[in-house]
Amino acid sequence: MNIGLTGGIATGKSTVSRMLVSLGAELIDADVIAREIMEPGHPVLARVAEHFGEDILNPDGTLNRKQLGAVVFSNPEQRKVLNELTHPAIRSEMAARMKALEAANPHRLVVCDIPLLYESGQEGLYEQIMVVYVPREVQLERLMERDNLTMEQASSRLAAQMDIELKKSKADVLIDNRYGLDETRRQIEKFWREKVTV
Repeated sequence: MNIGLTGGIATGKSTVSRMLVSLGAELIDADVIAREIMEPGHPVLARVAEHFGEDILNPDGTLNRKQLGAVVFSNPEQRKVLNELTHPAIRSEMAARMKALEAANPHRLVVCDIPLLYESGQEGLYEQIMVVYVPREVQLERLMERDNLTMEQASSRLAAQMDIELKKSKADVLIDNRYGLDETRRQIEKFWREKVTV
């Protein structure tokens, strides 16, 4: 069995994925793969630097994430270009890893953590979609605190993603993560008992 795990920025996807892994799931994290393809020497980073300019690179050749983020979060067209340069490689690597994990252990849950699952049209690739939800105002508070952003910067990042209420309405499985870790864990364990352990 596999699920696509998504939500909005600062909704707690990482917390939920850790809980699922602690119960025995395998995790494939799109953000980890996205970082891997942006390492020095990777052809995707080379194409990104070619398009956006050498200013997005640190002197040692690593990606200056803050610099690239400033460009793409304020310009939807540039964000689209970045996605077109990176998403195919991320999707391909995720599919290969999922196939390998499912072949190695067909009865184990494979969780694919994909922040932009709906935005990138990947909902059809998974048996179920689990959405981690908190209301927008909680997202803003968490994002400003976590990343030390202003309200304007945090709002801009939220605006770059599908509205969390729309994601909530599309979920096969909804995890409401606004009430604390114990309540989130209770929801995850309930999902595990009902859907995974048969």
